[in-house]
Amino acid sequence: MDEPTTRELYLELLTKVVANTIYRDAPVPSGWVPEAVFDQQLRENGVDWPSQAHTMVGLKRLRNVRECLERVLADDVAGDFVETGVWRGGVCVLARGVLKAHGVTDRRVWLADSFRGLPDPGDDGHRLDREMGLHRFNDVLGVPVEEVRANFERYDLLDDQVRFLPGWFSETLPAAPIERVAVLRLDGDLHSSTTDALRALYPRVSVGGFVIVDDYSLPACRAALEEFRAAARIDEPLVPIDDYSVFWRRAR
Repeated sequence: MDEPTTRELYLELLTKVVANTIYRDAPVPSGWVPEAVFDQQLRENGVDWPSQAHTMVGLKRLRNVRECLERVLADDVAGDFVETGVWRGGVCVLARGVLKAHGVTDRRVWLADSFRGLPDPGDDGHRLDREMGLHRFNDVLGVPVEEVRANFERYDLLDDQVRFLPGWFSETLPAAPIERVAVLRLDGDLHSSTTDALRALYPRVSVGGFVIVDDYSLPACRAALEEFRAAARIDEPLVPIDDYSVFWRRAR
């Protein structure tokens, strides 16, 4: 078996650091996961809400991001990396690290987020969004943009290839100065957030690019995705990443 290269070692270590499987921080107990001590399997699958780690998506989904990015680089698929819903920014830190490790200087990493949590769906919001009521947890889910910038600085990865889009997706994404997307990662949880992101950004995803949906296990997100794919006549199969997330590669 070949020894891993320096690049591979760096990216695997970066993956573990943003998920903090190194120092194994305790999770924040929630209604979904009441545990208050670190559990490797929960962190592997992105189930817990870490108290210190820079991402909650888990190692399996982080490795999927790296694999998709390295595939579009190998296949010369045009476009940037975009994540909608970034929390503490760990996934985008990894994405920037992948570009850096491969010496890529002509692609950007875009972070789209309100940087204050999830919107209150209110009486007029989608029924599934109201039922989840995730805005009640904005004390954990809302991370200021200044904190996310500071996290990038800790890794020496904050530069002009990293761009921030603060605000609600419906307001920021339609006019965002993003020409082409090679990897689009959706992590907005809600029906409204998923729909807004897909409507604004899917037309910019290059053929051969990837769409990753973090929250497919949530009924609101799944319904929005299925409605959009049906309306857009997208028939590429959804590939599971773990028990919670899926992705597909755009074929046409």
